[in-house]
Amino acid sequence: MAEEVDGKPVLEMVQADGTDGNCVTFVLHDEDHTLGNSLRYMIMKNSEVEFCGYSITHPSESKINFRIQTRGGLLAIEPFRRGLTELVDVCQHVLSKFEASIKEYKTQREEEMD
Repeated sequence: MAEEVDGKPVLEMVQADGTDGNCVTFVLHDEDHTLGNSLRYMIMKNSEVEFCGYSITHPSESKINFRIQTRGGLLAIEPFRRGLTELVDVCQHVLSKFEASIKEYKTQREEEMD
């Protein structure tokens, strides 16, 4: 399990008895479609992933059940970690481009004011 916020875990890993680690459901607390769909897209780019999908248990709950099934001997946790890392990288890239554009805009406005 991951860190706890307000006494409950942020992430849980659920694996059916008798299965190997290539088919796992991850439960992400306090998340919604924003993370679910973005992460699913990043994970599905991996050719070793056979299935990746998520569901929100109920509209009043902010919890995602995120299921990954991989081919061969690859553990499901690996594409999950890789997907999270790649998603963070994409978000950092977008943020840096956004901040650079704001800086450029402010510079242009200052030049127009002079």
